[in-house]
Amino acid sequence: MKIILLKDVKGLGEAGELVNAKDGYARNFLLPRNLAVEATPANMKKWEERKKIEEAKEKEEYEKALKLKEKIENLTVELKGKAGEGGRLFGSITSKDISEALKKQHKIDIDRRKIELKDNIKSIGITTVEVRVYPEISASLKVEVVEG
Repeated sequence: MKIILLKDVKGLGEAGELVNAKDGYARNFLLPRNLAVEATPANMKKWEERKKIEEAKEKEEYEKALKLKEKIENLTVELKGKAGEGGRLFGSITSKDISEALKKQHKIDIDRRKIELKDNIKSIGITTVEVRVYPEISASLKVEVVEG
């Protein structure tokens, strides 16, 4: 029996998928618990419309992410830190500091967990940092640390 899953079902599929299930399992377990609906022509039409809407939203988010990537790659974030001999900072610059500076200086709100720093920045100069703006899209942000 073909069914459309309304919720994730372990071993069968995720919500929104069209799957084949055994008749007894579908009638006695999935349908009574509102985990799935039968794939009738009317339900199939609703499912296809919902799928098109989701694809359009995903495409829009992807395009926004590409624009954000382009914008971020043309920016430089400037941070100030106290430094000693040889340009070594007292303390370090973290992803949280970069996120806050990006918000203050350029009004772009990026979560600190999306800024990929291998190690905190501990010296004066320009460092390139990867920023994940979408699952497959990363942007390179220039971070300039100056003595201040």
